[in-house]
Amino acid sequence: MNRLHRLALFNCITLLFVGYAAGAGETQPKLRILIFSGQNNHDWRKTTPALKQILDKSDRFVVEVTEHPEQYNAAKFAHFDCIVGNWNNFGVRSGGVKEWPEQTRKDFLEFVRSGHGFVVIHAGSSMFYDWPEFQKLTGGAWGERTGHGAIHAFEVKAADPANPITKGLPPFTTTDELWHRMAVQPEKKIIATAFSAKNRGGSGEDEPVAMTTEFGRGRCFNLVLGHDAKAMESSGFQTLLVRGIEWASTGQVATDTGH
Repeated sequence: MNRLHRLALFNCITLLFVGYAAGAGETQPKLRILIFSGQNNHDWRKTTPALKQILDKSDRFVVEVTEHPEQYNAAKFAHFDCIVGNWNNFGVRSGGVKEWPEQTRKDFLEFVRSGHGFVVIHAGSSMFYDWPEFQKLTGGAWGERTGHGAIHAFEVKAADPANPITKGLPPFTTTDELWHRMAVQPEKKIIATAFSAKNRGGSGEDEPVAMTTEFGRGRCFNLVLGHDAKAMESSGFQTLLVRGIEWASTGQVATDTGH
């Protein structure tokens, strides 16, 4: 190998090393998350701060909270990668928001359909029963036959171990409210379940606690767990939450939460 060949090889190796070092030093941009809050038949005043704390701790997200999702439009949605729904109109009383304006509905669906994410927590899916697209998007909600027993400890296990959200996730025990006989949509994919014991007021069957749907180029993750802030202390809940939001935002899961 003559001197010119050796010099060219050296320069090539140097460029490869510099490129690798630069790439290794790069950090992924944080995902921009908007939490819908301000109204819920559960204690949103405690669960919304708990959700934000979990997401802030992961150091993967930049999080904003709104208590007025009905005031959002396409221009405001455009600032975010994913919306987390901790809001509902279930049994709303006088003074609450029963419906979103038609333009907000349209812009919200287009936000997801165009390639963004939507995540619903516990009863965050239980609204807009007269809105078929919303029901299709969330994959499941509280229905006429849905119920639950008292809050108790139960085991959650992956129903789809190959899914990016549940891949490598071992079974975990959580203390929460376990819904049974949800009203589910045909398009949903159930990725985690828990056995609903009859002696706990349940169905005697495995019930979904996490599911996904795809909507246009966008995605929805429905996490049925998370009845209250105490339930959100579960490391398993937090793992599913962080992974689910990342998947809904990007279609991939790169974060290792260390569960």
